[in-house]
Amino acid sequence: MARRNQTTVTEFILLGFSDLPKLQSLLFIAFFFMYVLTVLGNASIITIIRASLQLHTPMYFFISNLSILDLCYSSTITPQLLVNLMVKKKTISLIGCAIQFFSFTTLGTAECYLLAMMAYDRYVAICNPLLYTSVMTRKMCIQLVTTVYIGGFVNSFTQVSNAFSLSFCGSNEIKQFFCDIPALLKLACSSTVINETILSFMGFFITTISLVVIILSYSYIIAAILRIRSAEGRQKAFSTCSSHFITVILFFGTLIIMYVIPSSHYSLNKSRMVSVVYTVIIPMLNPMIYSLRNNDVKNALKKSFRPRRFSALK
Repeated sequence: MARRNQTTVTEFILLGFSDLPKLQSLLFIAFFFMYVLTVLGNASIITIIRASLQLHTPMYFFISNLSILDLCYSSTITPQLLVNLMVKKKTISLIGCAIQFFSFTTLGTAECYLLAMMAYDRYVAICNPLLYTSVMTRKMCIQLVTTVYIGGFVNSFTQVSNAFSLSFCGSNEIKQFFCDIPALLKLACSSTVINETILSFMGFFITTISLVVIILSYSYIIAAILRIRSAEGRQKAFSTCSSHFITVILFFGTLIIMYVIPSSHYSLNKSRMVSVVYTVIIPMLNPMIYSLRNNDVKNALKKSFRPRRFSALK
């Protein structure tokens, strides 16, 4: 349905996967299964870390926050996607679109910063182990995580103000399965040069700041690990960083494609597939990465499912 001016826009149509009508049911099953795994996996990580005293360390404090972000991040996108796969009227109100965009931008930005904080944590643990407990105190960890969420809020507020200050006319069909800014900008009837510049600048700034911290941290970490004489010691040190490194590659790789590279360099179909990776697949994979590659989490998981033995009453 066409919209003539900004005052008449009360809803958007999320086209999503409408161009694949024969695959709607199959896609629903696939995304529903992945969402269930995402909820169960991240909820399990959060519960295990809270319940296991041996996991009450800065590293696992950050991991539990990563699971909280992934759980909330996926929940702002996937339920709406599942509904739209089953109904004919795939609409979302203007306010609903702004709320969804604000939520996932806050959480996505916070995850960028959190991954940087996690790299710094590993740097201190491996390069300055004697100072680790005095540097990474509970107060410091809480302050770092608070900064992460504030940074996410600031970026989200900037982006929402930037996007929804535009006037929309013509089509109100968003060629995405959620209210993402590159697809939303396509619907503006006024010039979006400034908006796209702000989007690219903010994306570049956030990813650059985060990646600089990560790259510097890992440069020192790798140098420190290579100085370890025993192969067993090097393997143990690498194992504490491998899960985080995999998550960084997956997450930042997709974000750079979506928000740093100008939209003219990729099609909306490609952006849709990239969006599936970082909104649905990565939140599902992170709990698996951190549980399957982490002996402490696996041991805590085994203990949680181990039958308790009760001594006979005397």
